[in-house]
Amino acid sequence: MSLAVAIQMDPIETINIDADSSFVLALEAQRRGHALYHYLPQHLSLRGGRVVARCRPLQVRREKGNHYSFGSWETIDLATMDVVLMRQDPPFDMAYITATHLLEHIHPQTLVVNDPVRVRNAPEKLYVTHFPELMPPTLITADRQEVLAFRAEHKDIIVKPLFGNGGAGVFHIGPEDENLSALLELFTQLYREPIIVQRYLPEVRQGDKRIILVDGVPGGAIDRVPEKGEARANMHAGAKPQKATLTERDREICAAIGPALREAGLVFVGIDVIGGYLTEINVTSPTGIQEINRFDGVRLEADIWDAIDRRLGERARPAV
Repeated sequence: MSLAVAIQMDPIETINIDADSSFVLALEAQRRGHALYHYLPQHLSLRGGRVVARCRPLQVRREKGNHYSFGSWETIDLATMDVVLMRQDPPFDMAYITATHLLEHIHPQTLVVNDPVRVRNAPEKLYVTHFPELMPPTLITADRQEVLAFRAEHKDIIVKPLFGNGGAGVFHIGPEDENLSALLELFTQLYREPIIVQRYLPEVRQGDKRIILVDGVPGGAIDRVPEKGEARANMHAGAKPQKATLTERDREICAAIGPALREAGLVFVGIDVIGGYLTEINVTSPTGIQEINRFDGVRLEADIWDAIDRRLGERARPAV
């Protein structure tokens, strides 16, 4: 069945076609005969009770420097689409939250992936706190004394902004580091939100494991290994992807959170696991599909579209 699919994402002109997950999702949709439309988040509007987007028909191809073609601009009522992929990158700020409110007007009649209400309620570093038994020792606070007490207990810590992404603003504060007070002053100036503090996990040197779950089921994993002298294991910060396998502990974590993800309509999720601890649940714009595909010889984008098809089928099935 051919579908009409709108992709809400960042400028496609600037993506790395060898790494971008949205790109391979678009390729797979096109392979299945779906009609694609592309628009930027700022082209989303609520007008007279209708959610519309100023967009362009899109064609994609795996040719560097020639990976996309646009049709003419048009304004479409997103309620006429079968699927909207909400794929813009964080930061998870008020603009991001506003987009979820607008898309809430059309979901689930138009299937939004991931569910905008659940995306709004599941910031990466907060949603994971609903599974405290899987996490390392963690503190979320704006209270300086709480941070100092946590550091006194755990000695070696990571400090990061609550709504950061891509490794931006992540600091490793060792037991002898004298910069914590200055760092807290800086964070107070930069952010109104609390910060997140976690016990440092030295296993990160062997890799921060990204596991992709499709409708709550693990599809594959990669290890993101930080560069020497770098505390951050994000690929945006220079970490290198390496082949990884799912351990028994990884599968325990996935089994514990998978039903909740599936029930919440979170079709495409990326979780981060370090040393057997769950550190983040990424639902906004997860990455890692292409790296896993290359290492494991799989096509996770096809699994994601199969899951979308199943949800569309369930929606169309008459109630018993």
